[in-house]
Amino acid sequence: MTGAARATLRTLGTLTLLQVVLPLNLAVTGVQLVRRRREDAAPAPLTVARTILISGGKMTKALALARAFHRAGHRVVLVETATYRYTGHRFSRAVDRFYTVPAPGGPGYTDALLEIVRAEGIDVYVPVCAPAASYPDAVAGEVLSAYCEVLHGTPEVIARLDDKFEFSAMATEVGLSVPECHRITSPQQLRDFDFGSRATPFILKSLAYDPVNRLDLTRLPTATPEQLEEFLADKPISEANPWILQAFIAGDEYCTHSTVRGGRVQVYCCCPSSAFQINYEMVDKPQIRDWVGRFVLAHALTGQVSFDFIEAPDGQVYAIECNPRTHSAITMFYDHPQLADAYLQDGHPVVTPLPSSRPTYWIYHEVWRLLTRPGDVPGRLRTIARGKDAIFDAADPLPFLLVHHLQIPSLLLHNLVRLKDWIRVDFNIGKLVQAAGD
Repeated sequence: MTGAARATLRTLGTLTLLQVVLPLNLAVTGVQLVRRRREDAAPAPLTVARTILISGGKMTKALALARAFHRAGHRVVLVETATYRYTGHRFSRAVDRFYTVPAPGGPGYTDALLEIVRAEGIDVYVPVCAPAASYPDAVAGEVLSAYCEVLHGTPEVIARLDDKFEFSAMATEVGLSVPECHRITSPQQLRDFDFGSRATPFILKSLAYDPVNRLDLTRLPTATPEQLEEFLADKPISEANPWILQAFIAGDEYCTHSTVRGGRVQVYCCCPSSAFQINYEMVDKPQIRDWVGRFVLAHALTGQVSFDFIEAPDGQVYAIECNPRTHSAITMFYDHPQLADAYLQDGHPVVTPLPSSRPTYWIYHEVWRLLTRPGDVPGRLRTIARGKDAIFDAADPLPFLLVHHLQIPSLLLHNLVRLKDWIRVDFNIGKLVQAAGD
């Protein structure tokens, strides 16, 4: 069977499975819509309601923020690129207007955002960035800041934070712990690297976002030179596309989200993590929280920053990278009444997920795990029973229906007619993970 045939069968199979559960989702959504009409409550009244522009409309984290701002009485305008114009989130009751814009960094992106800012009277721009959008949003922010507040870093700061090697240098500059790392611009550097003098193995990471290779955590050195050559064969390393060689530290992984204003953390959460994380539960790690607070203060950051950490067996924590954008862990604030204020008001006391909030998950990911990992069924059922779906909200049911039965099917059909394969469906980010994807 050819690769195109396999891709076609896989896509058709996924579309069929989504159709099977459509009647159930239609019924649940219909019941909730009827109930909502009976029990509808207006958003909280505000002395000064603001109009908030949110990008990244395909992603659950954008929906989470839209709902938070709406509940607080603000007006929300959502944007996304034309590829994701059928995002289910545009139909949320929290979204007042929806626009499509050019791809971040492409011709017309900043101008399109500026036109929306002017037309809608935007007060605050909150970028919810895909990895490729962090820097273009910083560039756009310099223009937009003459018309509205922009909750994002400058291009210079974002470029350093997004570069794993530069981020490591920024942490070292202020005495914070990070693993040993080296910038790699040619395969020969790996062949010549003195692994023997190091006490720990290393892993290789792309500095540019790579949806495929980001999950490759092969330990270096390899057992033989031949294995190294096989490992390097599909790694596009060059001066124009540098990578980072980072010491591998064994331990427990954690991820954090922080919303920062003037070097002060105002929103914070920390969760156990992994290479592909789609379950979020708050944990208290004082050393990690202290590390984050010291870093953002030392560099006077403003915006949204997400750090990944390793906690070694001796309790020492090491930051392994920074993503200067919203983390999906923000979904844990689904019931926090002060999230919007903490985003918008200088000096607001730091907010963390409420003790009563439940861990968040994506039910379609959990169902897939139930089907494909029979040995883990009890654990998956516990996760579902004690947690909350990150998209579903009884007061706002349309996004749940339309993400799964409009947004994702439209992307699958797009690939189907082009005989294009994909790696997996990411319901959290609202896209198909595929080679050379966004």
